Amino acid sequence: MHLGLLVLFLSSMRSCWCAPPQTCHPGDELLGRCSNEVLGDKPTCTALTLGYCNDLEYSRTIFPNILGHRSSRDVESGTEYLLLSVMHGLLNGECSPEIRLVGCSVLASPCQDDKMIKPCRSTCDALRRDCGHAFEAIEMAWPYFLDCDRFFASNEEGCFDPLAGLKARQKLEMSSLSAEEPSTILQFTYTSNAQMYSLLKRTAAKCPQITHVYSIGRSTEGRDLLVIEFSDNPGKHELLEPEIKLVGNMHGNEVLGRQLLVYLAQYLCSEYILGNQRIQTIINTTRIHILASMNPDGYELAASEGHLLNGWTNGRTNAQNIDLNRNFPDLTSIFYRNRRSRHYRIDHIPIPDNYWFGKVAPETYAVMKWIRSLPFVQSLSLHGGDLVVSYPFDFSRHPQEERMFSPTPDELVIKQLARTYADAHATMSNNDTERCGASFYQTRGTTNGALWYSFAGGMSDFNYLHTNCLEITVELGCDKFPSEAALYPEWKRNKEALLSYMESVHRGIKGVVQDVDGKGIKGAIISVRGVRKDITAAEDGDYWRLLNPGTHILTATAKGYSRVTKRVHLPHNMNKAGRVDFILAKVPIEPDIDDHLFPSVDTWDRFDPYNQFERDSGADVRDGGIEREEKPWWWNYFYQSGISPPQWLLRSV
Repeated sequence: MHLGLLVLFLSSMRSCWCAPPQTCHPGDELLGRCSNEVLGDKPTCTALTLGYCNDLEYSRTIFPNILGHRSSRDVESGTEYLLLSVMHGLLNGECSPEIRLVGCSVLASPCQDDKMIKPCRSTCDALRRDCGHAFEAIEMAWPYFLDCDRFFASNEEGCFDPLAGLKARQKLEMSSLSAEEPSTILQFTYTSNAQMYSLLKRTAAKCPQITHVYSIGRSTEGRDLLVIEFSDNPGKHELLEPEIKLVGNMHGNEVLGRQLLVYLAQYLCSEYILGNQRIQTIINTTRIHILASMNPDGYELAASEGHLLNGWTNGRTNAQNIDLNRNFPDLTSIFYRNRRSRHYRIDHIPIPDNYWFGKVAPETYAVMKWIRSLPFVQSLSLHGGDLVVSYPFDFSRHPQEERMFSPTPDELVIKQLARTYADAHATMSNNDTERCGASFYQTRGTTNGALWYSFAGGMSDFNYLHTNCLEITVELGCDKFPSEAALYPEWKRNKEALLSYMESVHRGIKGVVQDVDGKGIKGAIISVRGVRKDITAAEDGDYWRLLNPGTHILTATAKGYSRVTKRVHLPHNMNKAGRVDFILAKVPIEPDIDDHLFPSVDTWDRFDPYNQFERDSGADVRDGGIEREEKPWWWNYFYQSGISPPQWLLRSV
């Protein structure tokens, strides 16, 4: 399907052959909602060949369809079908795949004896009731072709439920979960620093074939920052195997995350030995690094006061009274200052010299060195104080605004990471769950960090702007130091979320960038058109790029090598990363502007979506001189796909 050739105003695609003749309002016809054109095609059953609708419970559909499309090609050329293909990304995974399945049931209804069977109105009503808030959250109108009164039928008229198969599978999965037999035994008590070190080392001794324990440095008071690694080849990076890190206890008095990671390490070891296929798959395909306590000195102070006496801040900082989550280099300010410069790379921003003139905590230094030494793809930092998943940027793009939505160029991908944890958590995404004062109703347990509250020098922003790694922050609950009685319920609430998040690193694409002799090119740059954040290849030329389903244009290049571009389509039903390799030929090095400004970077064309989201100071005028209202952020999503955005998705229309 050539998206660049799509046009919005396809009046011939909007007729409804199944409905009685009626007058179409000119405004509705202009917006593509209906048509006054009379179709003479005879309804005919045909094979269902729509790629995004290939998992429906039937294999034959009918044309013309409810909307007047005469063929599959007409459907694939329509904005309705494009919307279904990008809906997962626009809504950050909410109501997926329900929206797509119900939408497909309108575009390609089942056929029997050359007669159409409409989807059930009750299913549509329930979907709108459950998912309407997701559209409101992104300022998008409910799609006209999901109008429950116009395009759906009642049970009395005869209809089918497009979600029946999905509901049956979900019910079966839930019944199998309830029958799970206990296998791993954990002791749900708090552990001192010495006990934590002992437990991690004993776990490694129990599973020597898949674990490795190492220290990344020492705290201010000399305590080890101990990491336990899980891999089928521990201690070594394997080609094309993604690396992920989980960090807890950055604030010493936020202790639940620390305990959950200790339990997770024991669980992974025990379940691997017991033959749990899911755990074996995770460990055999992923290199996992767990730093249970980044601030053991702060924990020592908080633990000395205990659950009942510990205050909101005692033990939060390290022994130097430094808040570790304000102590990383403020690269976000550098990004904001330079984001409009076409030649400025916003990825792998170097640490400014003046950072080292300040007070750098040994814990911060150790973690920065750790982050730089391994090709981490994804990361998780566990905190306490509320119940929400926060994602970068944490520092507001306007210095005077304490609460301002401040997205990264990877907004859609990183929001999906946050959604992965929140949705798998037992209560985090539930709007009925009691919070700690903040309201995350519309976002169902996720928030942009700067929109919640802004701060500079955070670890998540540093990960994003200095390395390839995407990191989210998980606030585990209102009580920073819960009682021991709460540890087991909290483990049950978070276990699935932790496992799902580790599995989510296997999305998007991976591959190897090599020269013509088959040698990996370290530091090769892989860019995605429309995302001004590049990633670099690891030591052996392998790379990983987290991406949501859809069509992406990838480019690989390196200093002294050619530039290669590929078009890649990632379907929604992929359960592992797609493989995309690049072979680059050597070319003469020619000096250009980047050799002077940024000696280590080649110049290549970039498209910066962030500037597209900026507010325009001038009026936006349509052809004919009519002033147009400011459009929501997702408007550009359609332009990037090469199609005129559908007016009927604007709430003001």
